[in-house]
Amino acid sequence: MRPELLAPAGDLEKVKIAFLYGADSVYIGAKMLSLRARASDFDLDSIKEAVAIAHGLGKKLFVTTNIVPHDEDLEGLDEYLLALAKSEVDAVICSDPYIISKAKAIGGLKIHVSTQVSTANSVLCNYYHESGASRVVLARELTIAEIAALRKLTGVELEVFIHGGMCASYSGRCTLSNIMTGRDANRGGCAHSCRWEYDLYKNNQFFKDDFQIASKDLEALKFIPKLIDIGVDSFKIEGRMKSLHYIATVVRTYRRLIDDHLAKRKIDLDFYYKELSRAENRPFGPGLFEGSRVESQLYGTAQKEPSQEFVGMVLGYDLEAKEAIIEQRNHFRPHDRVEMISPAGDEVTFAVEWIKSESGVLLDAARHPLEIVRIPLARPVEAYSLLRKVSS
Repeated sequence: MRPELLAPAGDLEKVKIAFLYGADSVYIGAKMLSLRARASDFDLDSIKEAVAIAHGLGKKLFVTTNIVPHDEDLEGLDEYLLALAKSEVDAVICSDPYIISKAKAIGGLKIHVSTQVSTANSVLCNYYHESGASRVVLARELTIAEIAALRKLTGVELEVFIHGGMCASYSGRCTLSNIMTGRDANRGGCAHSCRWEYDLYKNNQFFKDDFQIASKDLEALKFIPKLIDIGVDSFKIEGRMKSLHYIATVVRTYRRLIDDHLAKRKIDLDFYYKELSRAENRPFGPGLFEGSRVESQLYGTAQKEPSQEFVGMVLGYDLEAKEAIIEQRNHFRPHDRVEMISPAGDEVTFAVEWIKSESGVLLDAARHPLEIVRIPLARPVEAYSLLRKVSS
């Protein structure tokens, strides 16, 4: 069975990137009922556009409605769910029983039960299936052995998180942000207080600085073959607030690994670890797939840094001039050594010979945000290919 690879997106550009780099489906959140409401660029018009992009590629688009709603959050719920149904979104991701019941009553909306519900047993999976849900996103606290046992006891689709941010609290049920900033973590306002740096004191004496209480990001590369063989239906990547370079790199890496396993090609995990290291990230850990482990937590201050810096996205290629047209995303200069990756999977590494402005003026650097520049490139390159600086 070929599992779905499900990617996050915080805007329409990231929706396109996620699909082009190998996602089967994308999930987004709007400003209403979303746990990333503060970072969402999606209104109903852009949701319709995202659906059109997905369906035009033969892929799927899901919308999150997974906050813990208070009464005021439910105003306009029926109209919103009806609008999502008319937009032909492929599913809504729900955490509240009332929203689930309303989505079911609307008709035309598939229901995925969010990980915020903390579903950790087959009885609850079957309950939600009988209640109209087509999929359950399992709690992130389950081990591989528990997922395997649960898979045999339920017919509902199972979705499992494989990569991205983990919450220090159980399945995201945290109130640190509420208490420390007045922003409700379970209504779209999490300030990520667990990732702040704290000073520790022992017996009123300073003990340690720069201490974090957060979990490491989840990285499940070595578990993917087993999860496929178990029969997990969907692999979910976290990160609607991440950059398009992060999304492209992570989606591309897991796409390759899944396809290699299904094709029975030799799996070289070191290759995939190296690929993931090229995306900006925090330290990785195995999550709870092998049970509770100290190495999944951040107890030190060492931060993982990307080995490559995202500097530009290809907008097009001038065949006559043999020049790539680049939208600058970070500072780069002539003679910088860069790697270009494409949606088709091609890679090429080269030194930038020169950089020109749109008007043809030679530049000593591409330094202005979203500046359009040209660089020489002997062979054509796809739009949405990404340019990243190779660290020395």
